[in-house]
Amino acid sequence: MKNKRVYSFADGDGHDKKLLGGKGANLCEMTQIGINVPPGFVITTEACLDYLKENKLPEGLMEAVREEISQLEATTGKSFGKGDDPLLVSVRSGSAMSMPGMMDTILNLGLNDDTLAGVIQQTGDERFAYDAYRRFIQLFGKVALGIGDEHFDEYFEEVKQRAGVKADVGLDAGHLKEISEKFLSVVRRESGSDFPQDVMMQLQLAGVRLTIGANFISRPTWRTARP
Repeated sequence: MKNKRVYSFADGDGHDKKLLGGKGANLCEMTQIGINVPPGFVITTEACLDYLKENKLPEGLMEAVREEISQLEATTGKSFGKGDDPLLVSVRSGSAMSMPGMMDTILNLGLNDDTLAGVIQQTGDERFAYDAYRRFIQLFGKVALGIGDEHFDEYFEEVKQRAGVKADVGLDAGHLKEISEKFLSVVRRESGSDFPQDVMMQLQLAGVRLTIGANFISRPTWRTARP
């Protein structure tokens, strides 16, 4: 389809690495031959080129992304940004050519204050949930917002020292909750804005950053291909 910018793994041409990037094309091919791949979708290299040319997202791109997210919700039975069983995605870019060492991944995108409660209820493990949240805040802050790790690490080490532990595993749920709250304050201080609680805004910011050098993968997967 002309000007189509988003392809589900079930629909994308697994041989068209120029359009879908190597990893995106491979995921499409694996899906279509029956390998157990989490559902997801690919944003094309053409969308990336359009963004770089116009310095804005192509018209209709986010609407197409929302449609694919709705399909992921229907397929998985999970809800993106709400509910007791939240849909969390990872986002990573791909390229027609291998680019070792140049790609980052954002895991657990879709976590916010509301979905965090859903993860706690679903897993019954408060420590696990806050550990995932603090990791997501730092990774999103670094990759999508350009905040250096050192701004987060100083607070992390401070809490570890106060708790009298050397390894991360020595921290309990209360410590990790405190760290998450401190990390949110780092984002506010360093970016001038609150950490985005709107999960579609998280997705958009991740995608924009990806087109200028960062990378993301979803689980279910939203994969963006770079030229």
